[in-house]
Amino acid sequence: MKRQVSYQWRLREMMATHGMFNATDLAPLLVDRGIRLSSVQVWRLVTQTPERLSMPVLAALCDIFECTPAELIVTKAENTTRRRTATSAAGGDVDLAAIIRPKRARVRPE
Repeated sequence: MKRQVSYQWRLREMMATHGMFNATDLAPLLVDRGIRLSSVQVWRLVTQTPERLSMPVLAALCDIFECTPAELIVTKAENTTRRRTATSAAGGDVDLAAIIRPKRARVRPE
């Protein structure tokens, strides 16, 4: 059985609970902790779900909001069921060669 793993980035919610509603509010706090990101990088960090995140940035965010990584990144894992495939009425494989026959081409002289 396969497992589907997903995560939810909750930085915006953490910022809102601490009264920060703009990405520009976060940038100076990151600089105070030695994290120098451009304004675009901070904006992307706030508005989008990151696929990769450096540990120093994660540690700085946890320090800023006095939270754990588990509060900032909520993970979810669940079992996935196998998709059912369509089969013929007999339950076996369908022989397409028996069903679909090519038409013979007719070549006419002009």
